[in-house]
Amino acid sequence: MDYLNSFKSFVNSHYLSDGIKMTVGILLPAFIMGYFDLLPIGLVISIGALCVSGTDNLGPVQHRRIGMTVCNLAIFLSSILVGLTMYSPVLLGVVLFVCCFFFSMLGIYGARATSIGLAALLVMVLKLNHVAQGWDILWSSLYLLAGGTWYMIFSLTLNSVRPYKLAQQALGEYIEQIAEYFMVRASFYEKQINYESIYKNLLHQQIIVQDKQNVLSELLFKTRDIVKESTSRGRVLIMIYLDMADLFESVMTSYQDYNTLHGYFDRTPVLGKFQRLALELANELNQIGLAVKSGTVSDDNPTLWNHIKEAKDEFDDLRKTYLKPDNIEGFISLRGILENIQDIAQRLQTLHHYTTYDRKLLKLPGHKLDYNKFISHQDITPGIFIDNISFQSNIFRHSLRVSVAVLIGYLISLFFKLGHSYWILLTIIVILKPAYSLTKRRNTDRLIGTVCGVLIGVLILYLVKNNTALLSIMILLMAGTYTFIRKHYFVAVLMMTPYIVIFFHLLYPINFSAVLVDRIIDTAIGSVIAFVSSILLIPAWEHLTIKSFMVDMLEQNVRYFKLIAAAFGEPKVIPDPDAEEAGFQEVPSIAKGQHTLARKNALVALANLSDAFNRMLSEPKSKRIGIDKIHQFVVLNHMLVSHIATLFNFRQSNSTTYRSGKFVVVGNDIVQYLNNAVLILQNQPSGAKAIANKDSLRWLNDKTNALLEIRRKELQEGQWETSTKVPLRELKSIVDQFNFIYNIVVDINKVSRELGTGEKEFEV
Repeated sequence: MDYLNSFKSFVNSHYLSDGIKMTVGILLPAFIMGYFDLLPIGLVISIGALCVSGTDNLGPVQHRRIGMTVCNLAIFLSSILVGLTMYSPVLLGVVLFVCCFFFSMLGIYGARATSIGLAALLVMVLKLNHVAQGWDILWSSLYLLAGGTWYMIFSLTLNSVRPYKLAQQALGEYIEQIAEYFMVRASFYEKQINYESIYKNLLHQQIIVQDKQNVLSELLFKTRDIVKESTSRGRVLIMIYLDMADLFESVMTSYQDYNTLHGYFDRTPVLGKFQRLALELANELNQIGLAVKSGTVSDDNPTLWNHIKEAKDEFDDLRKTYLKPDNIEGFISLRGILENIQDIAQRLQTLHHYTTYDRKLLKLPGHKLDYNKFISHQDITPGIFIDNISFQSNIFRHSLRVSVAVLIGYLISLFFKLGHSYWILLTIIVILKPAYSLTKRRNTDRLIGTVCGVLIGVLILYLVKNNTALLSIMILLMAGTYTFIRKHYFVAVLMMTPYIVIFFHLLYPINFSAVLVDRIIDTAIGSVIAFVSSILLIPAWEHLTIKSFMVDMLEQNVRYFKLIAAAFGEPKVIPDPDAEEAGFQEVPSIAKGQHTLARKNALVALANLSDAFNRMLSEPKSKRIGIDKIHQFVVLNHMLVSHIATLFNFRQSNSTTYRSGKFVVVGNDIVQYLNNAVLILQNQPSGAKAIANKDSLRWLNDKTNALLEIRRKELQEGQWETSTKVPLRELKSIVDQFNFIYNIVVDINKVSRELGTGEKEFEV
């Protein structure tokens, strides 16, 4: 691991800049008001800034502006509502229950709306610790509003000073995650290979890449200044993004039959050489990602092409000494890998040039795409809220769970007079998530982080006696908290607790030890309530909902495959696919926009399915119904997407392109297998249709085998370079992909049938 580059990447990340921005935006009002001996007011203003900062998530500036404006309104009204009902414990309990339900339900409108709801609940909980009466209710609410407004102006002003910085940071992280994905793929070349572990890591990394891509798409294509063609930096950023999306596909299309390759070549050093090249390419990507994040220029690695040339020479030497009639298929795959590495290296040269932001780049032909295809549109209508008032809705169940859990915590705080009882409610609100697995992880992080954080805080107070030094340490811990709060929750809690300990020590130097005890006890009580609620209060187990993700995955694969396969056969051109004269003809290329959109939808569906499966792994064993078969289903669909992408890559890159009515027959069978699997998972097995041509691959394989036999005879006769070589390699590459895809969908159909006959509670 390159620790220096990791450090540079962290320093230039939006996590660190956001952490510093949030720390300054939150602390500045308190410092200014404290200077005028108005620290209590300054603290309330800072709380308002803290609440609104949580909604300042990564995204287009107009979305952030609207989100922070709505958040200001929400925290103001929440503060007023709690202030007016605090005189009655019963009325306050009702208000807490209703507000917790309403603000948790906002999650149906996306992550930013979820942050707004959480901010409103945070204000309600914090207000419980400050009893106000009469006009003080209004004034304290106005102070909160002032703090939120201040932070919004502060954040938007910084954005106007550096309008492209956020996009650069997000794009750089996207590139780095693709590099990490590439490193995982390089593991396929190791001699001691663990396929299950590699696929697990691939699926995990796939989710991360897709999340980054979704956020980046919103940020780039919904920001007007960036999509303007006349803006040099904005256009270059979009060109980098689109080229990286294509490069990611190239990484996916590097999939081969690795088991067969190891059988052929484990006795030679060629696979190890390819792995080192793959890792070198990944390192180049990391350098480009770091350059994009920091706004510097990345340098092309002069040794990369030398290493590629060495690999090509070694391949040629191996071909002369090791090529035999019985390992021709392995050499065809090796050549494909080598060509893919060369293609990626050429793309990296272009990306290096992009980091110069040279205005000459504007003269290059741009990507003429409909940018709306790359972004999703979130409807904000009351109808969506009403439609989700149902026990079938996971958000509805989660909202009820939060409301009941908070009400229980509130009742405990009434009957047991605890020092800082509002921490119980705060812990419940922060920990409880829609999925059990997320709640479990948050719970563990919160408990362990709090205990360890208290110990760190006590150690700091024991060693440091100077208040100025303590204040400096608190600010650093605060910045660390907001830096890691969206990336590593455990680290954030580990820093948050000592900074709160130091804060209370500075504020109340006599009673800070009581604060430590209260912090641990209240956090423990809140964690227990949250954990028990996630199990007992209308839980949302993944086995009850994962079939919907499986169906969506199959439907997107059907659309993706049909688009790609259409380029290999046209029934109107060849009306009789069984005729022997049905040959191969040249056809036009697939529209790039169509393919990009189909690929994106398939990858999004795969990421959603993988994410649901990973959540299922964290659930109790008794709830992991069908986990082995679902894992098999996820892996098969990952392979299917990869092979479809590989098929497109062959279609685009081969100098000679093929078409045959036989591909139509095979394609129809593949689609029918997938459609049957959809019907089975939807509990409609009677609608499944029989496969018309189960031996539809035979003609294509016979055609390929005939060429392969000719080539074997040529090699036996010492004829190395003949007219059969290139057509065989290109045709076999295409037919192999159809074979892979066909076999995969047969397995998907089988797994779907096994899942479809499971217990009734597994139904969608």
